Amino acid sequence: MSTPDNNRSGLRPPHGFHPVIDIGDTWEVLDLSRGYDPEAISLDPPSVGRYNEHRRRMYTTGLFKGVRNIHMGIDIWVPEGTPVCAFADGHVLFSRDNDNPGDYGPTIVTEHRVRLGPHPPETKHPPETIYALFGHLSRKSLETVTAGMPLKSGQPFAEVGGAEENGGWVPHLHFQLARERPPVPDLPGVVAPEDHENALRIYPDPQLVLGRLY
Repeated sequence: MSTPDNNRSGLRPPHGFHPVIDIGDTWEVLDLSRGYDPEAISLDPPSVGRYNEHRRRMYTTGLFKGVRNIHMGIDIWVPEGTPVCAFADGHVLFSRDNDNPGDYGPTIVTEHRVRLGPHPPETKHPPETIYALFGHLSRKSLETVTAGMPLKSGQPFAEVGGAEENGGWVPHLHFQLARERPPVPDLPGVVAPEDHENALRIYPDPQLVLGRLY
């Protein structure tokens, strides 16, 4: 059973980044290592699912082959239709509908040149190219973006989809960062234990962009 294990308030994204989703001042942090119970997930207040979490009995469709269950993004459960915004200037890399059962459904990948922390204020962290995957969107979102389309920080460019179009999940955004350019509009949102160490190198903690959620 998935239950909240913490409440936080006052989300402040790192300097220079715009919130990807407005989740207000209070949200619930879920412990999905205990299992996935759709009935226990709150959309108001929003719920957050953690990065680098070993999730048992959640990914049950053939897509995951019974072994991929370590989460490499952050999930933000909010009502269907909630706007999704660019966290920094950049552009749309590509998009598609990953329409397998349990998959992302409509997916958009963006590219940005940013400085990621953590680092002390006096240290200049070098800029790097970062790719961001936005999964479980609405099909309408795919109609409003094109490859190469520029994005400005704070620009709404997509919305959260419903269960009938997002792979069959309670409405939420899966947000994931990558340091390597994906070849297609997809990233492994969960990985097998043997791939975990390499995945941590390629897919950094999304809280570097979102701010501290837990």
